Amino acid sequence: MQTGSKKFIIVLIHIVAWISFFMLPYIFAPQPKDIPQQVSRYIITLFITINLFLLVFYYLNTLLFIPKLLFKKQWIIYILLIAICLYGFLNLPRQLALWMNNTTETKIRTELRRDLKKADSLNFNIQQKGVGDKNSTPAPSIPKRRSSRYFPGSYAVFLLVFAVGTSISVLQQWLKVERTKEKIEKEMLQTELSFLKSQINPHFFFNTLNNIYSLSITGSDQTPSAILKLSAIMRYILAETKNDWVPLQNEIDFLNDYIDLQKVRLTQSVALTFTVNGNISNQRVAPLIFIPFVENAFKYGVSTIEPSFIHINIAIQNNTIIFSVKNSIVSNAGNSLTETTGIGIKNVERRLTLLYPAKHELKIKNEKNIFSVELTLVQVV
Repeated sequence: MQTGSKKFIIVLIHIVAWISFFMLPYIFAPQPKDIPQQVSRYIITLFITINLFLLVFYYLNTLLFIPKLLFKKQWIIYILLIAICLYGFLNLPRQLALWMNNTTETKIRTELRRDLKKADSLNFNIQQKGVGDKNSTPAPSIPKRRSSRYFPGSYAVFLLVFAVGTSISVLQQWLKVERTKEKIEKEMLQTELSFLKSQINPHFFFNTLNNIYSLSITGSDQTPSAILKLSAIMRYILAETKNDWVPLQNEIDFLNDYIDLQKVRLTQSVALTFTVNGNISNQRVAPLIFIPFVENAFKYGVSTIEPSFIHINIAIQNNTIIFSVKNSIVSNAGNSLTETTGIGIKNVERRLTLLYPAKHELKIKNEKNIFSVELTLVQVV
C-alpha cells in the first residue's frame, strides 16, 4: 500500500472514531425537550467546547507530550502537564460556554430552579385532580436533578481519552521498536551469512587449486578439463550464492562438478558413489550447505595406497532432505580430521542455526575408522 493511501486511511479512521465518540451522548443519554432555551444553548455550547478540548488534548498528548516527555523518561513534567490539562478540562469549557452565551452560572441555576418549580407545580396539580378517582392515571414522576450544574466536566471522559491515546501511542512505539529490531537482526543475519560464505569460498578454492596444481605438475591431459570444471564451479558460486536459497537440483549439479573434478586424482583403490533418491523438484536448499562435508571426505578419506571409500547420498522424503556422507579414515588422518574439519563445518553449523532454526539436525560420528555425517533439513521456503 502506498504511503499516501495509508495516510488517507489513518485520517479517515480518526475522523470516524471522533464522530462516533461525540455521538455517544446523543445516542445513550438524550436530553429532555423541556429545557429552557437559554439553558439549552448553554448545554450545546458546553458540549461543543468539551469535545474541542478533548480533541486538542488527545493530539497534544499523543503527538507532543508522549514523544517528547514520556518516551524520554521526563515523567514528572509529563504528569504535571496532564494534571494541568485535567484542571483545564474541568473549568475552561464551562467558562467558555458561559462567555459565549453571555450568561453566568447563577443565571443558569436560576433557570433550572424555575424549570423545576414549574414541573413540581404541574405534578402537584395533576395529582390533586386525580384524588378519589380510582381510574385516574398517576402523573409521571419528574426526577429532580442532583446538581444545578448541567453537563459538568467528567473525570471519566477525560481519563478515557487519556488512556486510549496513551495506550495507542505506547503500542505504536512498541511496534516501531520491534520492527526496527527485526530489521537490524535481519541486516545482521545477512551480513553474517555473507561473511560465512566469503569464508567458505576461499577455503573451497584453496583445496581445488591444489588438486589442479598437482595435475599440472604431472603434465596430466586432464588439466584443461579440470580447469573448465573449476570455471563452472566458480560461475555457480558467483551466480547462485547471492541468494539465501537455490533449487536443490542446482546444488546437486554443483556437487557433481566438484566430484568430477576430484576424480581426476583418484586411483582404483577408492570406491566412490554419489546417489540421489526421491523427487527433487520444487525442493530448495541453502547454497554451499553440503560442500564442506564433501570436501572433508575427499581431503581425509582418500588414499592412493590403501583401499578407501566415499559414499554420498541425498534422499528426499516428503518435505525433508537427508544428506549423508560416509568415508574411510586413512592412516594418520584420524587426529587431523578431528582437529581440522574446523572452519568449513563450523561455518555450516552456524549457517544452519541462522537459516534452519529448529528445522535441522546434524549428526557427526567418528568411529571404527569411519567418519560419517548425516544432515536432515526441513524445507523452510
